[in-house]
Amino acid sequence: MSTRREKEEQPKVRDNKVQKEETAFLHWEALPHQQIQDLLKKTGDELQSEIKEILGFRNHQMCMKESALLDYYVCGFWWAKEANFTPIQTSFTMAVLHMLLDNIIEKQMVLVENLMEFAKALAAACQYSTSEEDTTSLLDREEAKSLISYIGNSLFQKYRLYELLFTTSREELLTGMERTVEVFSCQDALTPLEEGISTYLYFQ
Repeated sequence: MSTRREKEEQPKVRDNKVQKEETAFLHWEALPHQQIQDLLKKTGDELQSEIKEILGFRNHQMCMKESALLDYYVCGFWWAKEANFTPIQTSFTMAVLHMLLDNIIEKQMVLVENLMEFAKALAAACQYSTSEEDTTSLLDREEAKSLISYIGNSLFQKYRLYELLFTTSREELLTGMERTVEVFSCQDALTPLEEGISTYLYFQ
């Protein structure tokens, strides 16, 4: 269980909010769709630099938590770009990634609970209509399966690592354990072990 002090020491993600509309469709409030569209045209290095500024990270080269968070969001955005997601689909992807990580850091949800939250968000996106005239969902079946696969590999398979990084104090992780190792001292390195061979061969 993290203490209040430990929570205050977590890297702050500036304006990185997830908003839930009346339709229960998540979108990433940190960026409007037009800015997301611009970011989708960036190279990998440009994208990392932009997201670093958007999230307000200043110490990612020294702070393990900031570095992990930056990698988490940059990789998620790049995956959406490679999947040819639209800006609104990318916004949803980033919102889900943020929600799941926030559930670990702030709410300290166990894996099963967080999986259920992900299922709810995905179900809403698969039923959501972007307009009254358009009855298609935000994500089709294949896109939803791809997103499930990505989040499963990037977050859920490493769930315990994220829990340790963001909810366990460094003092606890760095606590040393005393080990006693017995070392045999031998004056003559060539002396055979009597118990290793027969007495007859030993004396021969």
